[in-house]
Amino acid sequence: MITQDIVQKLWDSAGYGNVAVWGDDTMTVVPIDYPGETGGKKPLIILKPIALVNQYELLDFALHDEELLTKIEDALRTAGGQVTRGPKR
Repeated sequence: MITQDIVQKLWDSAGYGNVAVWGDDTMTVVPIDYPGETGGKKPLIILKPIALVNQYELLDFALHDEELLTKIEDALRTAGGQVTRGPKR
């Protein structure tokens, strides 16, 4: 997965629910009260868009914030996922 793609998904999903990141490198929007499992499968992590990206006025600010990118990468790696920082856009 590319970190900036995750930030983009978080930005697009803010206000619609949380973002579940799955082991097959897919992301889905899940309800805020999501129980953490679908069809017997659990996501690697569930990210809360409002808590992560709502502080930024523009998407570009979030895409270039080292602290945010590192926080997402650390969380995903800790959960067993693989993530790569994409080139600066």
